[in-house]
Amino acid sequence: MKSTKSYWNPLSDESSQAWEVIAGSDGNLLQLTLAEDGDNGDYTRLTKFKDGYSTEAFGMKSHDYPEEIFVISGRLYDKAFDMWLEQGHYASRPPFEEHGPFIADGDVVILEVSYPAQAQV
Repeated sequence: MKSTKSYWNPLSDESSQAWEVIAGSDGNLLQLTLAEDGDNGDYTRLTKFKDGYSTEAFGMKSHDYPEEIFVISGRLYDKAFDMWLEQGHYASRPPFEEHGPFIADGDVVILEVSYPAQAQV
C-alpha cells in the first residue's frame, strides 16, 4: 500500500528542504518522493530540472516497468523523441520505452508515477 501524506504543498517554500539532489547532477536535478509502496516498489514523485540543465551525462533511460509523466511547469526537450514537452504534456510510457536525454528550458517540474510492480522481465 502506498504511503500517504494528506494536504500539503510540495512546491511551497516550506517544503524546499524535502527535495533531494540526484547524484551526479551537481544540484541541477532534484527529486521529491510523494508516495511509495514499500512492498511492491511503486512510487509517485516530482522531479525538478534547473534551467539549462542537460541529462546527457545520464544518457537515454528505459525501465522494465510502465511509468506516467506529467509536465507541471516549464519546458523539457526529449532527445529520444525529438520533441519539446511543455506544461500540460502527459505521457504513459510502456516498459522498455527509451526516453531522454533531456534539456530544460527554464526550471521544469515533472510528476512521475512509476509501477515497478508491473515489471516486464
